[in-house]
Amino acid sequence: MTDTAAPAQKSGIRISGAFHRLLAFSGLIALVVVFSLASPNFMQTQNILAILQATSVNGVLAIAATLVIITGGIDLSVGTLMTFCAVIAGVILTYFGLPLPLGVLGAILAGTASGLVSGTVIAKLKVPPFIATLGMMLILKGLSLVISGTRPIYFNDTPGFTQISQGSIIGALVPALPIPNGVLILFAVALIAAFVLGKTALGRYTFALGSNEEAVRLSGVNVDRWKIAVYATAGSICGVAGLLIASRLNSAQPALGQGYELDAIAAVVIGGTSLSGGRGTVLGTLIGALIISVLANGLRILSVAQEWQTVVTGTIIILAVYADILRRRTL
Repeated sequence: MTDTAAPAQKSGIRISGAFHRLLAFSGLIALVVVFSLASPNFMQTQNILAILQATSVNGVLAIAATLVIITGGIDLSVGTLMTFCAVIAGVILTYFGLPLPLGVLGAILAGTASGLVSGTVIAKLKVPPFIATLGMMLILKGLSLVISGTRPIYFNDTPGFTQISQGSIIGALVPALPIPNGVLILFAVALIAAFVLGKTALGRYTFALGSNEEAVRLSGVNVDRWKIAVYATAGSICGVAGLLIASRLNSAQPALGQGYELDAIAAVVIGGTSLSGGRGTVLGTLIGALIISVLANGLRILSVAQEWQTVVTGTIIILAVYADILRRRTL
C-alpha cells in the first residue's frame, strides 16, 4: 500500500460512511420522537438515565467488536469475556481481599490476555475468526463457572466498587445532571478508541488489514503481530465492560454474558461498520448502541412482548447489512 493510494480510498469511504452515520442518527431521532409521543414515561429523567446506563455496557462491548470487525474478523466471545473479567475482579477483590485498583487492573489484564490468545490462534494457527472466538466463548463461559464455583460473587465488602458504574461525579457537582459514571467511562473509551483508530499505527493497520490483508503482507508488514494487537486491545476493552456490568449489578454473575455479543455486533453493523472489513467508526458504533438501547427500552415501555422485540432488532440488523451491501456496490 502506498501513501498516495490510501487518501483516495479513505475519501470514498468517508463520504459513504458519513451518509450511513447520518442515516443511523436520523433513525435514532425518529425512534426517540415516536416513543416520546407514544408514552409520556419515555422522556422522564429516570428512564433516560436507564437508557444511558444500559448503553454504557453494550457500547463499550460494541467498541471492542468494532476494532475486530474493521480488520475483517469477528469476535463472538466479547460477551463471555466480559463476564470472565467480572469474575476475575470478584476473585481479586472478594476472595483475596485486595485493593480496588488491583481488581480493576486484574479485570483489564484478564481481558487483554484472552484477546492475545484469540489473536494468536487466528493469526498463527490460521483458525478462522468465527471458529476461534466461538471456541473462546465456550472456554471463557466454562472458566467463569469453574472459578466462581457456579455462584455469583458479590462486592458488598468492596467500598467504592458500585461507584464505578452507578456513581455520578457530574451529579455531585451539578445535581441537576446525575449522569452515571458508566456513561462517562463509555465516552472516555470511545474517545481513546477513536484516537487509536485515527492517529496511531495500530489504527492505520487495523483499517489496512480489513481493506487488503495480502497487500499489507506483501509490503513487508508483520500482519500477524498487528492482528494479535487488535484482538488484545479489544480484549482489554471487554475488561472495562466487565467492570461496568459487575459494578452495575454489584456482583459478578458467572452465567451472564452469552448473548451480549449479538447486541454488540448489532450496534456495530447498525452504526455503519462493514462486516467485510476496512470501514467503520467509533461514532457510528455509539449511535448504533443507542439505537439498540432506545429500541429495547421503548418497546418495553409500550409493553411489547420480548419475543417481538427480538424480531424487530433482527429486522433492523438485516436492513443495516443490506445498506452496507448497497454502499459497497457504489465504491
